[in-house]
Amino acid sequence: MTCKSASFFVMLALLTLVLGSCQQPSSQGSPEGSQIDSLALSDYLSQLSSDAFMGRKPLSEGEPLTTEYLKNALSALGVAPGNGDSYFQDVPLIEITGRPATTMQVKSPSGVFELQSGSDYTILTQREQELVELKDAELVFCGYGIVAPEYGWNDYAGIDMKGKVAVVMVNDPGFATGDSTLFKGKTMTYYGRWTYKYEEAARQGAEAVLIIHETNAAGYPWFVVAGGQGTGRLNLQSPNGNADQCAINGWMSLGAAAKVFQASGLGNVGFFEKAQTPGFQPIPLGITVSTSLKNTFKKDVSRNVVGLIKGSKTPDEYVIYSAHWDHLGVGRAVEGDSIYNGALDNASGTAAVLAIAKAFAQNPTPPERSVVFLFVTAEEQGLLGSAYYAANPIFSPEQSVANLNMDGMNPNGRMRDLTVTGYGQSDLDDIAGALAAEQGRYIIPDQEPEKGYFFRSDHFNFAKIGIPALFAKGGYDHWEKGKEYAQQKQEEFVAARYHQPSDEFTAALWDLGGVVQDAELYLNIGKKLANSSVFPEWKEGSEFKAARSSRIKD
Repeated sequence: MTCKSASFFVMLALLTLVLGSCQQPSSQGSPEGSQIDSLALSDYLSQLSSDAFMGRKPLSEGEPLTTEYLKNALSALGVAPGNGDSYFQDVPLIEITGRPATTMQVKSPSGVFELQSGSDYTILTQREQELVELKDAELVFCGYGIVAPEYGWNDYAGIDMKGKVAVVMVNDPGFATGDSTLFKGKTMTYYGRWTYKYEEAARQGAEAVLIIHETNAAGYPWFVVAGGQGTGRLNLQSPNGNADQCAINGWMSLGAAAKVFQASGLGNVGFFEKAQTPGFQPIPLGITVSTSLKNTFKKDVSRNVVGLIKGSKTPDEYVIYSAHWDHLGVGRAVEGDSIYNGALDNASGTAAVLAIAKAFAQNPTPPERSVVFLFVTAEEQGLLGSAYYAANPIFSPEQSVANLNMDGMNPNGRMRDLTVTGYGQSDLDDIAGALAAEQGRYIIPDQEPEKGYFFRSDHFNFAKIGIPALFAKGGYDHWEKGKEYAQQKQEEFVAARYHQPSDEFTAALWDLGGVVQDAELYLNIGKKLANSSVFPEWKEGSEFKAARSSRIKD
C-alpha cells in the first residue's frame, strides 16, 4: 500500500458514502444469540480503516469523508441528530506545523556540544508564534515536574522558572520505587502523564519543558513521541493564542539526558534517585541550551459527530457511548506505506459504537433514558474533541448517567477476562463485572497501571467533569489459547503496529470474536443503565467523586 493521489481517494470515498447511504449492512452472520451484527461491524471497520479515508486526520481531506460517513451511517440506522437538528458539534482547532532546527546547542562546564533533532530530542509549541527560540536558556532538573499538595510534593519548590527549561521525568515517583505509599505506587496518577508535565511547567512560568523518555515509564517507545516531529499538531483555539503555555514543549531521549547530566559537572548526584525522595529540591545544571522552531498555522473547525436515540420515559437523562474517529493521516513512509490507517486505533472502537447504535435502533422497545452515540475528533492530538465537549457539553453533565468509551478494541479473539482501566473508580465496575460474569468472564484491574491508560483516552475528560466513565475490554486471557498467547499478541501490536502504517485491517488476520464479545457487553451495560433510574457513583477515594457530588444533588 502506498500513498496514492488524493483525487483518487476522494472519488473512491465519495462513492463509498453514496453507496453507504443507500444500503445498510447485512444483519446476518452474527454468532447465534448475539445482539451485535458482526458483518455490519466488520463492514464499518473495513470502510473506516481503508486507504480511501486517508488516515482520518482532523482538518485533512480525510475528515469530511469520515464525518459524512458517520453521519450517513447513523441516519441509515434511524438514529436522530444529537445536536439539535445537526449530527455535528463544531470544534475550533488550530494546526501548528513546526520546523525545528536540526540541532540543539548545549553549553556546559565541560564544553559545547550538540543534540540531534529526532534522535536526541523532539519539540513542538502550542503558541501561535511564527518563531520560538531558546537562547542560552538555563536547564533545571525538576524531578518529576509535579506539584501535588495532597501528597506533600513540590518539585518546583524554591525556584523561579522564568526563562528556564524544566527537565523532568515521565510518570511519577511511585512507579520507579514500587513504593505504594508514594502517590499510587505502580499505578500512574495524572501527575505522571505528559500533558500534566506541560501544564505544570507553564503554570510555573518555565520557558520550555523537556520530558526524559524511558519506554517502560512512558508506556510507549521513542518512535511514538519522535514520529510526529515536523508534522502538523492540533490544539484547541485559544483567545490569547496560547501565550500562557511554554514556548517549547518536548521530549529528550534517555541517552541524551545522561549526556547532559554528565556534562553538568555535578558528578554522581543520583538525579533520578533524588527525584524519588520526598522533599526533593530543583537542581540547576549549570547548562544552557539554544534551539528554535519555525511555525506555520492553519485555523479551521473540526467536528464531533453525535447521534441520539431519545428515551421513552426520562429523555433528559443520557447514557453516552464514545469513540474517537480520528487517527494520524498521511505521514512519514514506512516500507513504502505513508497512510496511517488506524484500524485498531480507533476504527475498531468507532465501528463497535456504530454496531451498538444499530442494536439499539433495531430494538422494538426504545430505552427509557436517552442514549447518545458520540464520535469525537482529535483524540490523537491530546483528547481535544472530548475536551471541547466537556467544556461545551450538548447534554447536561448533571443528567449524564455514564460515559462508556471504546478505544482500541481487542482483535485477537474472545477473552475470558474483562480488564477495567481505572478499576475501583466507580460503580460501573460492579455493573460491568456482573454482566461479564454472564458471558462466563472474570473482571480484573488494568494489568499495566504504570502506563496511565486511564488518562490516555476520551473517558478521562468525562471523568474530569464528574461523569462516571468506563473503559474496559478483554485482552489478557484468550478463551482457547490462554494468557501467554494474549500477552504476546498485545506486545506484537505495540512493537510493530501502534501508530504505524501497519495498523491495518485484514479480515483474514483479525479475529473479530473479541470485538463482538466486548461490544455486546457494552451494549448490555448501556441497556441496563438506560432502563434504570440509578445514577452510578464514584467510589470513596476517587479523585473524581467531588466533581460528581457537586453536580448531583438529592
